[in-house]
Amino acid sequence: MGSLILCHSKKASQPYEITRIHRRIYTLEELCYYISNNLYLIDYTVMNEQLCDWIEEELDMKDMAYTLKSAIKRHGAVEQFVLTILKHSGIYTKSEILQIQNVLEKLKNQKEIERKKYMGDNLLASGEVREAILVYQSIVYGETDESVDGTFYGNVYGCLGAAYGKLFLYEEAARMYENAFQICEEESMLISYIYCCKNYMTTEAYQQLLGKSTVYIGIDRELREMSEALAEKIQVDDSEQLLEKWREKYRKNM
Repeated sequence: MGSLILCHSKKASQPYEITRIHRRIYTLEELCYYISNNLYLIDYTVMNEQLCDWIEEELDMKDMAYTLKSAIKRHGAVEQFVLTILKHSGIYTKSEILQIQNVLEKLKNQKEIERKKYMGDNLLASGEVREAILVYQSIVYGETDESVDGTFYGNVYGCLGAAYGKLFLYEEAARMYENAFQICEEESMLISYIYCCKNYMTTEAYQQLLGKSTVYIGIDRELREMSEALAEKIQVDDSEQLLEKWREKYRKNM
């Protein structure tokens, strides 16, 4: 039997504007949707008297507004502030609230740039690859944050490589993995770099690359053994021309 979700019919005559993203909110459902889908953006800017007044006056939810204002006066945690809103809405199940609470706890001590990476990771995991690429690009091509460890940027480059790889854009992926390895010096990054090079380079160019290092030759041997073992289990349709057309179409849209 499905759970019953309580929907609040009250719609504000005057919207509450979330200035950070220039979005106007008219209902409690919209506010909850924004919070639950943007947990990585939640900070003390959301914990303010204006929001409480809007909930009280526009949504006529005086009890919740009183509870939220009390939390502000006590200098309560922002995580509990937003959880109060989500719980009071009646929209979420106990397990969903617990999941949101766990995410908020994880994000609590993270820097803004780390939260941004978390957003990219979630987008990538949910299949929103292009959106994830844009987030990762904003990190590596934006202003350098000296407060994070140097390997942080290496890991972001690695994530970018993985995202491009999911789109079969192996040349772009190879560049990202090369940057990642130069920073992190992790073997997995180097293996991914060689794999991507193998998939986009001409045979001559790839052989020239292998000639630069015995380590490259060893990785290539491992990749060929893995490929042969996999080929015995599945049959792969060779559609390289179709793939190339798709790559070109995607690059034009980037």
